[in-house]
This record gives sequence, structure tokens and C-alpha cells, in this order.
Amino acid sequence: MTGWSAFTASLMPHLMLAPIMLPLLTASLMLLLREERQRFKLGVNIASTLLGLVISIALLQWTHKAGAPTSMGVYLPGNWPAPFGIVLVLDRLSALMLVLTSLVALCSILFSATRWHRAGVHYHPLFQFQLMGLAGAFLTADLFNLFVFFEIMLAASYGLLLHGSGRTRIESGLHYIAINLAASSLFLIGASMLYGITGTLNMADLARSIPQVAAVDRGLLHAAAGVLATAFLIKAAVWPLNFWLVPAYGAATAPVGALFALMTKVGIYTLLRLWTLMFSGEAGASALFGGMWLIGGGLLTMVFGAVGMMGSQRLTHLAGFAAVLSSGTLLAALGFGQNVLTAGLLFYLPSSVMAVSALFLLADLIDRWRNDGASLAPHETDGEAPFLNAQLLPTSAHNLDEDEAALIGRVIPAAAAFLGLAFLTCTLVIAGLPPLSGFVGKFAMLTALLNPLGLGSSAGHTPGLEGWALVVLMIATGLVALIALTRAGVTHFWASHGRPNPQLRVAEGVPIAVLLTACMVLTVQADSVMRFMQATAHSLHAPGNYVRAVMSAQPVPGPVTSGTPATTPEATRIPGASQ
Repeated sequence: MTGWSAFTASLMPHLMLAPIMLPLLTASLMLLLREERQRFKLGVNIASTLLGLVISIALLQWTHKAGAPTSMGVYLPGNWPAPFGIVLVLDRLSALMLVLTSLVALCSILFSATRWHRAGVHYHPLFQFQLMGLAGAFLTADLFNLFVFFEIMLAASYGLLLHGSGRTRIESGLHYIAINLAASSLFLIGASMLYGITGTLNMADLARSIPQVAAVDRGLLHAAAGVLATAFLIKAAVWPLNFWLVPAYGAATAPVGALFALMTKVGIYTLLRLWTLMFSGEAGASALFGGMWLIGGGLLTMVFGAVGMMGSQRLTHLAGFAAVLSSGTLLAALGFGQNVLTAGLLFYLPSSVMAVSALFLLADLIDRWRNDGASLAPHETDGEAPFLNAQLLPTSAHNLDEDEAALIGRVIPAAAAFLGLAFLTCTLVIAGLPPLSGFVGKFAMLTALLNPLGLGSSAGHTPGLEGWALVVLMIATGLVALIALTRAGVTHFWASHGRPNPQLRVAEGVPIAVLLTACMVLTVQADSVMRFMQATAHSLHAPGNYVRAVMSAQPVPGPVTSGTPATTPEATRIPGASQ
């Protein structure tokens, strides 16, 4: 058992490379295959994504060890010490985002198995390159490498958004490409300015250098941070820079829209990572710089998202505005810089992502059912069995009206019941109503706002008027989201008549069920999950541990030559492995 534990401990740091290398190798393999081999590519894609999910869960468990509040892994791929070489860092936050990405991606590719993956060319390689870019963005500890992974992620997303062609999709895709190219330019400008001031792009080294910046350069430092933050705020869909999101996400195919629901949270992740490192309470004169801008932008984004939901008629637009609303909530909570509030927003983040992703998938099924009145599944001649096309209740009834129609015990199609219950679950999570995980996350944030000096709270912006504004908006926008989604539910389910019963394939129903079941699991396991989020928040707001782990990581020494002193065991450990 001891030997196995030692083997596992030595293997886990190297496993940090898998979330990047696995999709890279998978995509490279599929590019060598002919486009006609769609079924084989689909199987490889599903297997690779499932394996990625298993690896991500293992990495999450590795970072969350009992009695290890600051457990993290540091890996030096080029065997150069920081800040000169590439550094990958795995902590609780990055592991959480990897698991969330893998879960949403697996559900997305399963849903696309029925028809969407055949709507264009190179869908599967693009999908895997997208996962590679996302994983790299979550693991990297260097601004330039973050830019590289962002570009990989965005290049793949351009192809995925245009997948299936069509005038609307192309128009929205061009807008999406243009705004993201502008954001990438701002990214480069901001990173260049930071490098000119501090002489480094390593995140840990930046955190160490910022307190030492001369007072005369402090204004230029803040300007560089503002330019860089604008690039991330565009990706996080902050108002007024989010005009592109709803048309683009609404025009994408359903599985791509479900994956894109995670894309806005990449901007949130990056802001959370960099802001807590660079402008923590340990940043001297720059401590908590930009916090009020994040709060203000988040509050305005919440208002914009809520108004957009109230004015939307299409389900895909409702899902897009729901993503905007959740991003605004996370941004506003982030700006206060308090660890207890950060723990609440971290709990809310995966819940909102999974609910919005499920809503994008549901929108495709409901719209097809409503628009053509036909089966949601392809024709039975495809050779696949339909899912949920049986009746929940018996067809015979004994209580009849004057037309001999059943008054009670009417036939309820199981597929329609599934769609209705799934839509109701999405509504509860997005609106933040009990008893599901959306309510738990919002309740945790409200508790932190109303009790800012509670046990375990760290120094940050004291919630004054802006704190009360966030409290009011969280409650009000939840009510608006409830009204908007309930109105859509009445339109599509309650007020619909004369349509044939819907049918679903397994590949269409299972991904939605998995995402919503995960939200329920978060609710049932709320206590343990919240403890994990609290530990994550505490480590984020105490960046000294992150900085020490990265800067102290040592390369693997070269082979010992004749006459060279033997290397001590401490120096021969896994590259940068820190626990």
C-alpha cells in the first residue's frame, strides 16, 4: 500500500499535463482521418473527453487533501525555474474549472452525437482543440502562455460557431470574431505594458514585483492593468462590451452553445486569478485596485441581463442573457475582495454554468418540437431506439366528459414530461430559488454581504451602498429571471395544443439529465462542497503560498558526471512538485 501511494504521488504531478496533451493528441489523430469516418471520430471524441473527465476528477481529489489547506502542484515543462521558464500550476480553483469543463464538454459531445456533429467538417478536431485551450488557460501561470492558450481556444471557437453554416450564424460569427480579435489586441498591449514596468510576465513574479513598483510608475501600472482587464471583461461579457454574446451564442448549434456557456466564465476565472494575485491586500499601494470598477460593471451587467431576459422570446436568447446575468453576479461579488463572499460565488459558478448549458440543449429540443410539430428524434429508419416516447399514464380513463374525453388521468407523454421537468429545474437554478444549488450559492453570497465581519472574513471593500445594491439586485434579478422563464415555460408547455407527442433519443436526454443531476448533487453535498470552496477562497486571498510554491520550484538536475557532487534527495524531486 505504501509503495502504491508513493507511485501515485510521483505520477500525479506529471498527470497535470494530461488535460492539455490529451485533447492535443486526440485532435491531431482525428485530423489524419478522412472526414467520412464520422462515427469513428465521434467515438474517439467521446472516449477522450470521458478520460479527460476522469483525470480532472483525480486531479481535483489530489489538490483537496485532508489537512492540506494550500495543496497545489507546480510543474516546469521546459525544466527552467520561474520566472524564466513555462510554469503550470494546479490548485483547487484550476482543478475545479477542469472538472466543470470536462463535464460540460462530455454532455455537449454526447448531445451532438445524434446529428449536429455531421453538420460541417472538422467538428471533432475543433472540439478537442477548444478543450486544449480551456485547460491550458486554467493551468498556466504565465501571462504570455495564457495569451497563447486563449488564441487556441478562440481559434477553435470560431470554427465551432460557424459549424453548420447559415446566414445568421455567419453574421453573428463575424461579429464574434471581430470583438475577440480586438480583445486579443488589448491583451497583448496590456501584457506588454506590464512587462515594461515589472520586467516579468510570470503571475507569481508579478505578484511579488507589484508592491515594489516605484510611485512614479504606479499610474502606468494601473493603466496597464486596466487595459489587460478590459480584454478579460470583454470575454466575461461585462456591459456594455457584451452586445455580441447573445446573437453569437443563440446562432450557434445547441451543443456548441452549451459549451460556450462556459466561455464567459473563462474571463471570470482569469480576473479572479490575476486580481487576487496582483492586487491582493499584500499589493501595497495597489491593494484592491479596480475593485469598485468590477463591482460597478457587475451591477450594470446584472441589470442588462435581467432586462434582456424579460424582453426575450426565443429560448436561446433567454439562455444567452442568463449567462450574462450570472457573469454580472460573479463580477460584482468578485470586486469586494472578501474570501467568504468569494466562496459563495465559487459555489454559484458551476451551478449557473451547468444550468445555462442544459438550457441551451433544451432550447434546441423544444424549438424543434414547437416549430415543426414533428418528432424530436430522427426517423426510426436510422436504426436507433427513441428515448422517452412511452406514456406515463394509461390510455384508458373512467371519468369522461360529455364528449367522452378523460377528465382525469389524461395521457402525459413521457418525453414532454421530461422536457418540462428539466426546464423547471433550469428555472429554479438560474433564478436562485430553493432548494437547488443556485439558491445555496446566492444565499451564501447574501450572507457574506449582510455579515461582512463574520468569522473567517478577510479584509476587502466594506459592503456599503454598493453592497446593498448587490443584495437588492440579486433578489430582483432572480425574480425577473423567474418571471421570464416561467412565461417561456407557459408558452412552450402549458399553452401548446395540437402537437404530436415529442420523442427523444438517449443521446439527447442523458446529457441534460447529467447536467441537472450534477446541480442536485451540489445541493445534497452542499456542506462538503462549500468547505472546498471556502478552502479555495482562503488560498486565493492569501497569494503568498502560491507565490512561494511557484518561485521555489526547482528543475530536475541533469545526470551526475564524474567528479560532480551527488544531488541531495530534496533537489531530485518531481519538477516543481509542491504539496
